[in-house]
Amino acid sequence: MSFDAEAKMQFLFALRSKGVTDSTVLNAMERIDRGLFVQGYFNDRAYEDTPLPIPCGQTISQPSVVGLMTQALQVGPRDKVLEVGTGSGYQAAILSLLARRVYTVDRHKRLVAAARQVFDALELVNITAFTTDGSHGLPDQAPFDRIIVTAAAEDPPGPLLAQLKIGGIMVVPVGQSDTVQQLIRVTRHENGFDYDELRPVRFVPLVEGLGRD
Repeated sequence: MSFDAEAKMQFLFALRSKGVTDSTVLNAMERIDRGLFVQGYFNDRAYEDTPLPIPCGQTISQPSVVGLMTQALQVGPRDKVLEVGTGSGYQAAILSLLARRVYTVDRHKRLVAAARQVFDALELVNITAFTTDGSHGLPDQAPFDRIIVTAAAEDPPGPLLAQLKIGGIMVVPVGQSDTVQQLIRVTRHENGFDYDELRPVRFVPLVEGLGRD
């Protein structure tokens, strides 16, 4: 299946109907073909607004959730962004069109290698992908203007909060892994953090350590 004009139109209509209204986010999602990140059996469902399985027991999030999380992050063109949970690489690819620099990390070496191949094919040169334990963030590259976490934690992870700039924003799903979680936007201020609940979501849990690929 190709991301042709009709598929794009239906795809963007579905995003708008779910509340993705930011024109820069919609433009980025129009330019990045989700079909490139969904391989094999599920490729013909790449433009449906649904999560789909990818290797290592992970999922590629449904496009409307990707759009809403990106919109909530309020990424600017000078921002340095950390993504925890590379997965297929789809979210990082969209962020790369909005930010100055994107660092993305995943505990599964196989997923990072596959994502890098797509980034190279799309010539997305401002993404750096690492295989590492994302729950610790990337201290060597901190602080970050924006942090997005694509796996659910019981609480916003302390190491990630510490790597957020003053004035920075983190978007993270929070809650028990076997229930519906809340998508939270955290804004860091000089004297602490503000927490805004955005919407219920469902993500795989944020797991410490490296994956066994």
